[in-house]
Amino acid sequence: MMKWILPNRKILFFALIFTISNPKGYGRGIFGTFGQSDIEKIRAYRKGNEHKILAEYFELLSIPNFALDKRNIQRNAEFIVALLQKRGVKTQLLSSNTFGTPPAVYGEVMVPNANRTIVFYAHYDGQPVNPEKWHPDIKPYTPLLLTNSIEKGGEIIPFPKPNEPINPEWRISCRSSSDDKAGVMTIINAYDALVKNDLEPTCNIKFFFEGEEEIGSTHLGEILERHQNLLESDLWIIADGPVHQSGLPMLDFGVRGDVNLEITTYGPKRPLHSGHYGNWAPNPANLLVKLLASMKDDNGMVTIKDYYRDVIPFTDSEKKAFAAIPAVDEQMKKELGFIKPEGGGKTLFETFEYPSLNINGIRSADVGENARNVIPTEATATLDLRQVLGTDYKRQIERVIAHIKGQGFYVTDKNPTDEERNTFKKIAKVTSLKGGYNAQRTPLDLPISQKVIEAVKSTTSDPIVIEPTSGGSLPLIVIEEKLNAKIINLCIVNHDNNQHSENENVQLKNLWDSMEQLAAIMLIK
Repeated sequence: MMKWILPNRKILFFALIFTISNPKGYGRGIFGTFGQSDIEKIRAYRKGNEHKILAEYFELLSIPNFALDKRNIQRNAEFIVALLQKRGVKTQLLSSNTFGTPPAVYGEVMVPNANRTIVFYAHYDGQPVNPEKWHPDIKPYTPLLLTNSIEKGGEIIPFPKPNEPINPEWRISCRSSSDDKAGVMTIINAYDALVKNDLEPTCNIKFFFEGEEEIGSTHLGEILERHQNLLESDLWIIADGPVHQSGLPMLDFGVRGDVNLEITTYGPKRPLHSGHYGNWAPNPANLLVKLLASMKDDNGMVTIKDYYRDVIPFTDSEKKAFAAIPAVDEQMKKELGFIKPEGGGKTLFETFEYPSLNINGIRSADVGENARNVIPTEATATLDLRQVLGTDYKRQIERVIAHIKGQGFYVTDKNPTDEERNTFKKIAKVTSLKGGYNAQRTPLDLPISQKVIEAVKSTTSDPIVIEPTSGGSLPLIVIEEKLNAKIINLCIVNHDNNQHSENENVQLKNLWDSMEQLAAIMLIK
């Protein structure tokens, strides 16, 4: 007759303790194999479907997505609708009150007995491209795999066959591969991973993918107002932007606002020979650069009157959070190739407390091989005004215009008439390129903020960087004001992704990590 042989009491005790302290079942125990954790299931699903996920992503990336390209922006929206419907998500396009504007793609998954609703946001439009500035072997809307970024000597490699492994260090090069179709892809596939593993979200999930973020979200407020009941929610999770420069996962609890201005100065009505008229006719490029130089001092601080006046300083808890973020100044100065930063001696993260004024570009006549010996007729610069808590973008525009007038310019918002040219010595046309918006911030100590932090922590053994506000901008204040919802941004891509620039790229590891983090948020209790 068989006798049962029991383990001694110490073995039973430690087995019990391990089981209690490890309820999701990592590893193996004396009673057999423990079950996989939810995150391990998500990871296993992704590893088994990487080729399919990337092939689908390449299809999305190959559709041009500048918001003013109406035909292609509609193609993007319809493709994303198909992605959601393929996963069983109830989907529709949300329009604004203005005919012909890019639609928002909306989807919803309602969970029985859920006591919370979370909207997951990304934008599917991207910045315009100048193909001539991209690497000659790379086309902006032809996704390619690279061994690394082009700037770091990356080489183009063929898409792997189904049985070939995929290196997480590889990168995808394409416009919006990081900003922000990466957000669209990771959100949809995070939800797909839950479905495929029979993991029911703990909250109602709503998907909201915007189509004109890169031109200022001009009609976002209209869409939110028109569909307010549909978009009722407790929290918005934004999937956008780069992780910490060290590669650590990062959550942003605020963003700066933004508005763009265009300034044009004028010289003669037709181009003039620079020899015949070079000491006599006013040069608009010279007028413009002198005007721009008057707006900042040698330390990069804005000299426009009252430009910093309305700033609400960081709270003590926000300063403490920033102090805990690993410093990156020396790393980034070396990586970017300069030794003296702007900011009056402040660190990179300390400068997020203040509004900025940046020259995005200057244009006047031609340079290089196309340069001609002429005095040009006009010169134009585009300015980027980032807002912080307390500043208002409309008021900041007024201050910039007042400064321009103080430099002796007559300011108009139209091309000058002959009468104006014969009346005023210096003329500047100032226009706002797109709709602006102000800064937004969510308190770190809210219960929902802490739940999101814990969810992201559950996906990694690495520390999580908590940033009270990002240096970048998103129209989150519009969401907060229209829907009274809290907002948190999950940073999802590598810091050296070249967003908004040529040779934009995203590292595969960041996509995989973001899928897990988003899935964890969908499962918060």
